[in-house]
Amino acid sequence: MQKRWQIGIAVFVLMLATVFGVGASQLQSDPGYAGIGAAFVPAVVSIFLGIVGALLLWQAVTGGYRNFTDDLIGVATDNWGALWVTGGILLMAALITKIGFVLAATVLFTFVARGFGSKSWLRDAITGAFLVFPVFWLFTLVLDVNLPRLFSGWL
Repeated sequence: MQKRWQIGIAVFVLMLATVFGVGASQLQSDPGYAGIGAAFVPAVVSIFLGIVGALLLWQAVTGGYRNFTDDLIGVATDNWGALWVTGGILLMAALITKIGFVLAATVLFTFVARGFGSKSWLRDAITGAFLVFPVFWLFTLVLDVNLPRLFSGWL
């Protein structure tokens, strides 16, 4: 039995792939010394989203999403983890320019850990911070990428 909301999700992912693809095609694509241009990663993301959207659409029209149960307002109770992960991603996107990369990525790690079943917020936040600091240092000190910071000159 196909469900309209499943088809809607698939169509949304396909539209997102199209938007990314159009955006990627409009980027300047001077390959530079690396041999790939600025459009490479957005193009790969749009292709990936297109494949995922096509597979979701195929599943939606051939019997519905597999291993997905509806029992609470159209959202499966065993799929709450996906909502935690999605919430973490959206929260990180909203907070990264306000609280900096380190704290926003720590929040993301904490939400993802919760999505995978962890119940210890404090332990997850500490673990996330310990994992995020080296990434921050790698990007800012080694690769010279300017990531958002909470305090200028903090590290």
